Amino acid sequence: MCPKQAGDFTWNSTLGHNVCLKPVPLQSLSELERVRLQEVAFRRLVRCHDLGCHITIPKCGLKHKKSLRRKLDSLSKEKNKDKETMPQVFGIPLLHVIANDRIHKLRHDHLREEQTNPTELMLSFLHLSSSLKRTNKELSSSNSSLSSNSESHNESPLPSTPDTAPRTHRRGGVSVDCITDLDDNQSRLLEALQLSMPDEAAGNRKKPRDKKLSLNPIYRQVPRIVDLCCQHLEKNGLQTLGIFRVGSSKKRVRQLREEFDQGWDVPVDQEQCVHDIAALLKKFLRDMPDPLLTRELYTAFIHTMLLDNSSQQSAIQLLVLLLPPCNSDTLQRLLCLLSTVSKHAEDSTDSEGLQIQGNKMTSRNLATIFGPNLLHKQKNSEKEFAVQSFARAEQSSAIISVVQKMIDTYDTLFMVPADLQNEVLMTLLETDPDVVDYLLRRKDSQYS
Repeated sequence: MCPKQAGDFTWNSTLGHNVCLKPVPLQSLSELERVRLQEVAFRRLVRCHDLGCHITIPKCGLKHKKSLRRKLDSLSKEKNKDKETMPQVFGIPLLHVIANDRIHKLRHDHLREEQTNPTELMLSFLHLSSSLKRTNKELSSSNSSLSSNSESHNESPLPSTPDTAPRTHRRGGVSVDCITDLDDNQSRLLEALQLSMPDEAAGNRKKPRDKKLSLNPIYRQVPRIVDLCCQHLEKNGLQTLGIFRVGSSKKRVRQLREEFDQGWDVPVDQEQCVHDIAALLKKFLRDMPDPLLTRELYTAFIHTMLLDNSSQQSAIQLLVLLLPPCNSDTLQRLLCLLSTVSKHAEDSTDSEGLQIQGNKMTSRNLATIFGPNLLHKQKNSEKEFAVQSFARAEQSSAIISVVQKMIDTYDTLFMVPADLQNEVLMTLLETDPDVVDYLLRRKDSQYS
């Protein structure tokens, strides 16, 4: 089970199937693959691109793990929930927002079950309690251990819990949550692979964290507010002149923010003003404690603009692959919106020859607005985003150029090339050949 020859990305599985690796969406990879991909992208970036700065793989939520666990513990007891004063969405780490969204969904599902079938009240309550405990355990064991099938843009913005969908219905055919499950699975197909426990020799020992990582695609970790705003703007705002640039009602935006922060089910429908929703989305991104592209990678992103044009896109994509899943998933959802908006910037005509007004928001205009919200190093005393004082104008221009490049190359930015997937499988082959075979079979199923 290995690639046929150097430079060839066709693998031969133990069952005799030839699997030729193809570019795939980032979100289709398993949690284990995405973690290994970060390491592969890091090595490729250092080896192939001299950015002239120190680069580290950003960590997501580790500083806040204990406080998040305490918060989930208190929520699981369902005590004093009406007195909860902590914000649910704005001004808190991205991982916390996603955890709050998940708890909100659990509560909503619990109440819906109670209303539709009162006789199952006790069962639904017990299910809610156990689900919250599992949520707490997952979030405290790993910064991104939410394992399930991802969602498309048109599906519900809230991910389902691991227990709501049977494993047989998850994407990828036979579903295995982690390496430990793979070892213990008794299915006839997996038995045919002659799976064995990992070799504990010094050279073949697994990383402890890898044993807990899922072999399935992880949750699409996009905050509910981001997805709702993007859906609304894609549906109602593409022909709105100056979207994101025209002013909004501060009072209505403040009210929307307060409702989201209180955990309410806020209706984002046609009655809402497009400019208010656009302002709400910008405010969410602006209020994040750590920018979406992370402070750790600030200098690296800026320095990509010093490379020649042919290398810029490759370096930016590798840096995006270094982002934690919650950051890269949210970035992907946002760039999907911005790319769509930019494609409607110019005036056009419909099939009947009628003039359709463009929104005048080119990728450059959008990058000018969103760049400082997505990539910055510090906040000044007025809590407005600013780059470092030296060479401020040059860095501001670089920020805009980086984000514009992301918008213009959105269609390929989150597609993982075959050569990077090949390196990921090679790293896994050294320690977990059984896992590689499972992943190859799933890829083969996805391709077909």
